[in-house]
Amino acid sequence: MANPASSSQIPEVVLGSSTGPKSMPVLAFGTAANNLQPIQLKTAVIEAIKLGYRHFDTAAVYGSEQPLGEAIKEALKLGLVASRDQLFITSKLWSNDAHPHLVIPALKKSLENLQLEYLDLYLIHWPISAKPGKFVFPLVDVMPMDFKGVWAAMEESQRLGLTKSIGVSNFTCKKIETLLSHATIPPSVNQVEMSPFWQQKKLRDFCKANGIVVTAFSPLGAKGTSWGSNHVMESKVLQDIAETRGKTVAQVCIRWVYQAGATLAVKSYNKERLKQNLQVFDWELSEDDLHKINQIPQHKMVTRGELVSADGPYKSLEELWDGEI
Repeated sequence: MANPASSSQIPEVVLGSSTGPKSMPVLAFGTAANNLQPIQLKTAVIEAIKLGYRHFDTAAVYGSEQPLGEAIKEALKLGLVASRDQLFITSKLWSNDAHPHLVIPALKKSLENLQLEYLDLYLIHWPISAKPGKFVFPLVDVMPMDFKGVWAAMEESQRLGLTKSIGVSNFTCKKIETLLSHATIPPSVNQVEMSPFWQQKKLRDFCKANGIVVTAFSPLGAKGTSWGSNHVMESKVLQDIAETRGKTVAQVCIRWVYQAGATLAVKSYNKERLKQNLQVFDWELSEDDLHKINQIPQHKMVTRGELVSADGPYKSLEELWDGEI
């Protein structure tokens, strides 16, 4: 799936529909947090760049674009990276801006926040739109997305060079199928919840068949966040595998995602854990390990029940997730 690498190098995967052959590092530094602390984030990003991280994942709604942009500027000034081109930056379109006429202005606003001239990847954050205006989370005033119009504007943003690649997030097989039926430029990536506790095999197989790279968010269970839980890090199965191999549970999870053929975004501000999370590319989980992980009962964390309403576009969780829940 990706070029081999030593533990200090992060392998890359080529995105199918990007402008020119675009390679994406398989492991990204994630910036989603409940209580964003800009100074702490900035310090962690600079530390991550020193350790070898090159892919940084943000979103308009996270509030992390500005501190990430400042950290990138600082890293360039310090000579930690020779040029902006050596970094891979992903951001996402929030639902309040998910309207055909607002996509490009929203992307330009993200670029302004990041102090960049282009993104490497721009994703539709959720398959739902909301009333234009101030960002609201959780969402209110939700409405059906004009998939065709919004995707056409995403394609235009790639043609204009504002982003090198485009993709989606939290899209089911059915929603991607709808998109592919009218897309001129297919999505390069689908970023979704994926961990040993929510393995997404059907979706992974579908994306692979359509040349779409899957990126896992919350692969460690997002412990300590409003949407996460402890069940991944406290799993007896994963703890036993980690102990046998002399690895951490986080390393086992990251290696599992990588061996499953997906890429991932992991958040940590801790220097030691940032280092450990990179040390997953020079060893493998055995068939027996994989078999044990495959037996873990499946449980989706992020269901987004607040997007379901009698008068909204999705009347049930079944509709929102097209039965993939």
